[in-house]
Amino acid sequence: MGILNVTPDSFSDGGRYDQVEAALAHARTMLAEGADILDIGGESTRPGAGEVSAEEERARVLPVIEAIMAEMPDTVISIDTSKAAVAEAAINAGAAIINDVTGLLGDSQMARLAARTEAGLVLMHMRGRPRTMQQAPRYEDVVREVRDFLECQGKQALAAGVAQECLVFDPGIGFGKTVEHNLRLLKHLEEFRVWNCPVLLGVSRKSFMGAVLDAPELEARKWPTVALTAYAIELGVRLIRVHDVRPNVHAARMIEAIISQGAGASAD
Repeated sequence: MGILNVTPDSFSDGGRYDQVEAALAHARTMLAEGADILDIGGESTRPGAGEVSAEEERARVLPVIEAIMAEMPDTVISIDTSKAAVAEAAINAGAAIINDVTGLLGDSQMARLAARTEAGLVLMHMRGRPRTMQQAPRYEDVVREVRDFLECQGKQALAAGVAQECLVFDPGIGFGKTVEHNLRLLKHLEEFRVWNCPVLLGVSRKSFMGAVLDAPELEARKWPTVALTAYAIELGVRLIRVHDVRPNVHAARMIEAIISQGAGASAD
């Protein structure tokens, strides 16, 4: 899943792709490098970010989705939003997946929209809102609490009519978690395969890696992201959300090639 932020203020690439032509060129590049899904977002969810209106968010994402679908109609697009009005407009323009970082807490209409449109639905865990989520987050047992939240929100989606095969779960690395919380969640990624639904992992360029490695520069987080991609795939994670597509695709293919040798292989 290649990240395409069409915002002026995202933590990693804010402002680089907020014009349609620049976004379209980056979409071409990510698809050529092996992205299976493009995740398009019009509202920054970096720590401390403020909210934007549904009207502004639609104005940012719709021209980009329309341009991609006009040129590359087979592209699978995910809309990164917590607003049902934005998700519906994006689906009407060609998006097939809703990536809701609030796990349905942001808009009471989101689950019903996903059910009605039969869109894929990613439910992520976030403690608080982006503006406040990193202000001393606390958990008694972060793995259990995140797992319980995802299962609870998944039940809400099912009750609204979303098919189980449409659900994906994301533990929300970096969203209302300390470095220690993030590392513990990563150690227990298997726990988030609720009902054997796919798990999505988004760690690309996140600050906890800089804290662990004492390397605050964004560029220094590229290869640790690749390492975590390989680690996550070995643990059964099915979707990896990244900025740098090619190196992560290469890591994924190598790990998958090794894993595939384990089934039915005989010793020589």
